[in-house]
Amino acid sequence: MTKATGATMRRIQAGNALSAFGLGFTVPYLYVYVAQVRELGASTAGAVLAVFALAALVVLPFTGRVIDRRGPLPVLVVAALLASGGALAMGLAGSVPAVVLSAALLGAGTAVMQPALATMIVWGSVPSTRTRAFATQFFLQNLGLGVGGLIGGQIVDESRPGSFTLLFSIEAAMFVVLAVVAATVRMPQAPSIPDAMPENTEAKARGGLRALLGHRAMVQLCVLGFVLFFACYGQFESGLAAYGTEAAGIEPATLGYALAANTAVIVLAQFLVLRFVERRRRSRVIAGVGLIWAAAWLVAGYAGLGHGGQAMAAAAFIATYALFGLGEAMLSPTVAPLVADLAPESMVGQYNSAFALVKQLALAVGPAVGGPMGATLHGPYIVTFVLFSLGISVLALRLGRNLTAVQDQPSLASASRIVLRHRPERGKARAGV
Repeated sequence: MTKATGATMRRIQAGNALSAFGLGFTVPYLYVYVAQVRELGASTAGAVLAVFALAALVVLPFTGRVIDRRGPLPVLVVAALLASGGALAMGLAGSVPAVVLSAALLGAGTAVMQPALATMIVWGSVPSTRTRAFATQFFLQNLGLGVGGLIGGQIVDESRPGSFTLLFSIEAAMFVVLAVVAATVRMPQAPSIPDAMPENTEAKARGGLRALLGHRAMVQLCVLGFVLFFACYGQFESGLAAYGTEAAGIEPATLGYALAANTAVIVLAQFLVLRFVERRRRSRVIAGVGLIWAAAWLVAGYAGLGHGGQAMAAAAFIATYALFGLGEAMLSPTVAPLVADLAPESMVGQYNSAFALVKQLALAVGPAVGGPMGATLHGPYIVTFVLFSLGISVLALRLGRNLTAVQDQPSLASASRIVLRHRPERGKARAGV
């Protein structure tokens, strides 16, 4: 990485951390704010959460092409300002139309920021540093969300609507800061992805959605990504929470401790795990995550059996979230860089947007399926998601068969460059030069 690229990456990561910090202020309290503080009811609060997902699904299909044509930087600036306006409007909203419109603006803005930031990281890194760059992004996101949530919890007061207006104003300000920081970044040219698969060359020539759908490895990765987000992130605040309170009988406060344990494992383990991940094949790392998550679901199942009393159930439930966090720490430096390395040079934005769209679909379907199952079908719920987790391992190993050696293990590229760098010198020595 050159000095210019290093400075670019530091600004990108700083903006990413600040936006996550702002989101942390409001995400845990949005439902309470709409349903209770503004007294608009649980149905309106549910509609607001649905609008978030729908807004993302509407804008993401168009985002990638704009990123590839105009560059990720202007897209990120516009998205950050859009999200800022949505956050500020949400803090001032007092009617159903106002909160729904605010949610649409905020959801669309935050959704577009994901592929724009990912593309900026790809442009500001090289294959040998990309894994660490995405790991740093995930670390800072979780740190920002955690710290923002803790500080927001000290400010929020259900009896004072003004305290929530302050939270959303802080979130809006953080998005403006992200836009300002992004506007100062001097992006390098889009990097060339080395060792691309043969179909990538054809995809680059054809372009568009048809090319992406014709790229077998990317389609497999999108299917794998859907299962990953459906079986983990899509259950955190829906099915798994319902299962914990209904089947395991844990107190609602324990859910907060479990989420804190999840964040703590990610923050503490991220760079320790990175050393392990960087030396191994990406497909096998993802397969290992599937096994870890299968174990997490089994621990959750044990919590629901009631052995050892409520204290044991609470401990098992917290351990479940911690195991999920370990898997997340392994995924962050694996999946996002793989999307970038599969993408043709001219379609990085479209590949990132497609994967973000798959993620949003999983996050929309996951709670709809898992919520009712977790609340009523306790045994089938655990068995279903153990099988989904094992399916992650199977899909990851199948994906590995369609990756080049360098795509599956980027460290091989660095080793090859070292060998090539020294080989001519040995040839000269043999020739007596």
